Amino acid sequence: MSGVKINNVGKSFSKEGGTVTPALEGVNLEIRDEEFICLVGPSGCGKTTLLRIIAGLETPTTGSVTIDGHVVTGPDPKRGMVFQEYSLFPWRTVIDNIAFGLEMKGVAKEERRQTADRYLEMVGLSRFRDAYPFELSGGMRQRVAIARALANDPDVLLMDEPFGALDAQTRNRMQKELLCLWKQTKKTIIFVTHSVDEAVYLADRIVVLSSRPGSVREVIKIPWARPRDRTSAGFADVRRGVLEMINEAENAQ
Repeated sequence: MSGVKINNVGKSFSKEGGTVTPALEGVNLEIRDEEFICLVGPSGCGKTTLLRIIAGLETPTTGSVTIDGHVVTGPDPKRGMVFQEYSLFPWRTVIDNIAFGLEMKGVAKEERRQTADRYLEMVGLSRFRDAYPFELSGGMRQRVAIARALANDPDVLLMDEPFGALDAQTRNRMQKELLCLWKQTKKTIIFVTHSVDEAVYLADRIVVLSSRPGSVREVIKIPWARPRDRTSAGFADVRRGVLEMINEAENAQ
């Protein structure tokens, strides 16, 4: 791969009566292979819209996204998506949920079972392989959703507030588990979050978007190795600086 390149991306939505609402404008960003990027910004700044454009679920009004030199024109298994809602099939067991994408690709049953079992073990849920989603906690369901995305072996993992619905303790644990998975799989991760604390804890770089229409206001490189100490003075300073940028953008709306 040659990374993800976002080139002058803009997106506008049309409403009834012909009103056009710009969501993104002139977004430029390059993301390296195996990099962990967090997108933050004020509410309504277009974070999720940008993620959906990268995924190929939305078409930009202007500009383009290229991955490995190929322009994104629609969804592709090489881009895995994890949503805040767990989006598991309630009628399928855990192992069958994880194997679903492989089944759609025509992978033989035994091979997809072996692959699903490998990722199930990776997220620590092997003993729940035959359980159904309703039998799992929120954190466990999200681990299944992540395993399902990884089972397709995407080059890029796109995550839209994946831990937003979890309680604080579970969320912190899931952040640690995600970093372990990232180190094992070496995937490029683009992660949308409203939590600046989460972004500082996870990211190689934090991309701060401006208020709507969203554009890249600042890109902040996090200087520390992992694991990171949330109680350190440096962590607090970076968190405070990012929050101030977001607050300024919100006040400018």
